[in-house]
Amino acid sequence: MLPQIDELISLVSTIAREELLPRLTRVDRQFKKDGSIVTEADLAVQSRLERQLLERWPDIPILGEEMSDEQQQHALESSTSGLWVLDPLDGTSNFAAAIPYFSVSLALLVKGVPELGMVYDPVRDECFYAIREGGAFLNGVVLSPPVSGGRLNSSIGIVDLKRLEPDMATRLVCNPPYASQRGFGSVALEWCYLAAGRGHVYLHGRMKIWDMAAGWLILKEAGGFSTTIEGEEVYSPDLQPKSAVAAMDEALFHEWCAVLGVPNL
Repeated sequence: MLPQIDELISLVSTIAREELLPRLTRVDRQFKKDGSIVTEADLAVQSRLERQLLERWPDIPILGEEMSDEQQQHALESSTSGLWVLDPLDGTSNFAAAIPYFSVSLALLVKGVPELGMVYDPVRDECFYAIREGGAFLNGVVLSPPVSGGRLNSSIGIVDLKRLEPDMATRLVCNPPYASQRGFGSVALEWCYLAAGRGHVYLHGRMKIWDMAAGWLILKEAGGFSTTIEGEEVYSPDLQPKSAVAAMDEALFHEWCAVLGVPNL
């Protein structure tokens, strides 16, 4: 039996508000080996959520972003009754600069498949969540953005240029196929914004399972479409980084993929 979504929402939202918001303007940061930022807030949220998830569901282990590579791999390989996948602070660079766009992302995998996912934005008190084959929601309201019927040249693209191959990034900058481009800095929230119709096409060159397990499920359950730049499934239960091309509108998705040269569609 899956954990109750209402209990999860209460748990995650309470911890996010209590651990993240008071630290937003007084950030204690460090740098990881790959040069990315980790803050006291990342560690506080992960520690507290780990403890409380295990108290409630002791048979479900946790894979968190702030674990070591060895711990993450062990969690993936040893999971039998399910696995929590947690990003305690998605958008750490934003948070460290006091930019109010970040989130907590939590997904539950069963046999490697996301069964539920939630992304909580404590600044806006917005909780996006989905249950596999049960739909996607924002604060309890079904996510069903209208099909735009629009063309790519009139769309808003949510695009992370930094993690694209240089030739693709240069092409998009010099000859943009969309009307305007945004890059928000929290992958989990970007998936949700697309699912909510707050952007029309999406492109990201490199994300990990904790960045996208919940957001991918939310987009999928809202009726959206996604693939990698290589034309493969975005989600897989492993630690390999993936690219993502996505849209809510099927016709727009195919137009976007054609412009990017995505194969096998």
